[in-house]
Amino acid sequence: MTELVLNRHKLLATYARQDVTFVDGDGAWLVDAGGKRYLDLFAGIAVVGLGHCHPAPLAAAHEQLDRLWHVSNLYWTEPMQALAAKLSDRFGGAGAFFCNSGAESVEAALKWARKATGRTEVVALEGSFHGRTFGALSVTGQPAKRAAFEPLVPGARFGLEHVGPETAAILLEPVQGEGGVRPLPAELLAQARALADEHGALLVFDEVQTGVGRSGAFFAWQRLGVRPDAVTLAKGLANGLPIGALLVADAAPAGFVPGDHASTFGGNPVACAAACAVVDAVDDELLANVRARSEQFAAALPVRGLGLLLAYDTAAPAADVAAAALAHGLVVGTAGEHTVRLTPPLTLTADEAAHAIDILLEIS
Repeated sequence: MTELVLNRHKLLATYARQDVTFVDGDGAWLVDAGGKRYLDLFAGIAVVGLGHCHPAPLAAAHEQLDRLWHVSNLYWTEPMQALAAKLSDRFGGAGAFFCNSGAESVEAALKWARKATGRTEVVALEGSFHGRTFGALSVTGQPAKRAAFEPLVPGARFGLEHVGPETAAILLEPVQGEGGVRPLPAELLAQARALADEHGALLVFDEVQTGVGRSGAFFAWQRLGVRPDAVTLAKGLANGLPIGALLVADAAPAGFVPGDHASTFGGNPVACAAACAVVDAVDDELLANVRARSEQFAAALPVRGLGLLLAYDTAAPAADVAAAALAHGLVVGTAGEHTVRLTPPLTLTADEAAHAIDILLEIS
């Protein structure tokens, strides 16, 4: 352990890490290097949706590791094709591009929208967050995150009033995650759909955080009643293995042709095998649990959000609340200076939620 602590300076200082090293996980629980157990209400920032070491993706990944780890995307693999079919079925007809992260899926969406429309402008919203690569950062509506890296990719506009004849895509998060966990009003989503149709633009939903069951439906748009032309996914799709996806509706323009876009590790057989198991596990019973646990938190805490993407505001700095929670054996996140974020595994039980609520009420 001492050797590990001494090696911390070998990592670039891109994160303000808590002083804890996790070594094991099971369900909604984590164990640190000293053997202390923690109830995890963060799930790797909405990633470990089925809980740590869930048997279904674990078995699928192990089985695939014994067969084939990687081939070029110049060839087909069975897990990649199977995952594309499962996601298409959930969407109601879509084609998939696979990559490795949410930012990459947004980059794919930006390139697809430009190619499909021949236009260069993208309209996003103030307070939005779409990733930290240059394209994704350019359409992120948080100036503080962009300032140090400008000039960025041109063509980003913020606010639906900017939609017009040069708009390639309207890019929205159904719930703004990093922007404070703020659900977009249903009427705003409907307005975005109408504007996209009026001006021949494409409507893209960034469901990197809200997708794969976290909203209480497989896609958040299914709860909100506005169907996009494309969605981006990542985070919970493979329960912790790196994967991202752009899904383009069958009715939307194809845009891409061979050579337009690529990802060396996109569609990796092991990640896709695990993701297939995750998609199968997100069934009606699990989604009902998401909605029930969401109601349980809402009855006890002043939370906002959708499903199990929740947050509440605090008088004390959120970082201090998160540190106090950690000391009490509870892992939570933040989404702003005074906002605590809760993104637990979708498998969280009623008893586990009650235990977490008791701690949060004690320390908040």
